Amino acid sequence: MGDQEPPTDQPAEDHAGPATPGAPATQHAERTAGLTPGGSSTPEDPDRDSSRPNRRHLRREVKWGVGAFVLVLLLEYLVLPELGGFREALSDLGRVDVGYLVLGFLLEAASLLSYAQLTRAVLPDDAPSTGQLLRVDLSTLAVSHVVPGGTAGGAALGYRLLTSSGVSGADTGFALAMQGAGSAVVLNAIFWLALLASLFLRGYNPLYALAAGVGVVLMAAFATAIVLLVRGHRRVVDLVRRAAGAVPFLDAERLADATDRFARRLRTFTAQRQVLRRAVLWAAANWLFDAASLWVCVLAFHVLLSPIYLLVAYGLANILAVIPITPGGLGIVEGVLIPTLVGFGVPNKGIALLAVLIYRFFNFWLPIPVGGACYLSIRFSGERWGQRIRHVKEEVVEGEAQAASPSGRPPAA
Repeated sequence: MGDQEPPTDQPAEDHAGPATPGAPATQHAERTAGLTPGGSSTPEDPDRDSSRPNRRHLRREVKWGVGAFVLVLLLEYLVLPELGGFREALSDLGRVDVGYLVLGFLLEAASLLSYAQLTRAVLPDDAPSTGQLLRVDLSTLAVSHVVPGGTAGGAALGYRLLTSSGVSGADTGFALAMQGAGSAVVLNAIFWLALLASLFLRGYNPLYALAAGVGVVLMAAFATAIVLLVRGHRRVVDLVRRAAGAVPFLDAERLADATDRFARRLRTFTAQRQVLRRAVLWAAANWLFDAASLWVCVLAFHVLLSPIYLLVAYGLANILAVIPITPGGLGIVEGVLIPTLVGFGVPNKGIALLAVLIYRFFNFWLPIPVGGACYLSIRFSGERWGQRIRHVKEEVVEGEAQAASPSGRPPAA
């Protein structure tokens, strides 16, 4: 009959036709092996399926990263100004000298170019061109401005970009170490000279002691390392070999050889007085051009500040920003510069705030997109910009898939 139902104890497969002996077990085994009944492959691609959550995870991380960046930007330029009487200072924008702001931007560009010349000075004679080194430095600067403790991340990227440009690993490691530590020592020397002059002109400030203490520790550590590596590098190499041998998963001989090569390179570098002098001059030019950019931003509001006082405030902020709390000293530099400039003669906090925010736009925020573009130009040279961005996305997705794989490798095709 049409309304008669099949028996409840009959398997559902019986409706599809007569069942052969062992068919259910065979079909189950085929499904377990990834085959459809009959031996054909399933249309599901495990690599494609595994990439979907990775892409979703990537999109989520990108959204969080962009959101955090925008939040910091809003805090920097909206919330912080409200706390400092920014609305009262908006009237000063009407009388700002735009020509001085353009000069401040050009001085910041000169500072970055000087840093590229410093990089070239500490590299061998067959180093890449200044333009290539400028793009490498801007790429590393962009990373250090967006990653907490970003100096380490920027140095890692700089190492990879320089070695891919043909510089040996030993020369790259030496250049990055001298570039960072040597530049910091030059900054402390500039700060100390300005500080001594300021003490005679204006007297003592408790904040000077903190910055001076950080500077003394930094310069003492740098000087000690230089003396040990130049005068007693064999003992240092033996010490590194013994210390690395006591740590699992470290190649003691490899680290000792790297230390020995670094010490030999350092002795050669310090023996070349002309090269050493050129490196010190470019490091000083980098800091002084950057400080001049800040001075011009203050001058744009018709406030003529003593260069000595500005160098004290500038050195104070940048030395304290060495403490790896925020990327590029974000918040620390502003928090030190604004009240210090007011204490040194800027008429009110609003003008100091406007000048510092404009300076930090040139110094901190603008190098981020410029550095990103420089990285793309290095990493995917000879390609169109659309292809470069697409390849970056593919590399990031591949890196996420590699991190998610238990074996640490991308899923096999």
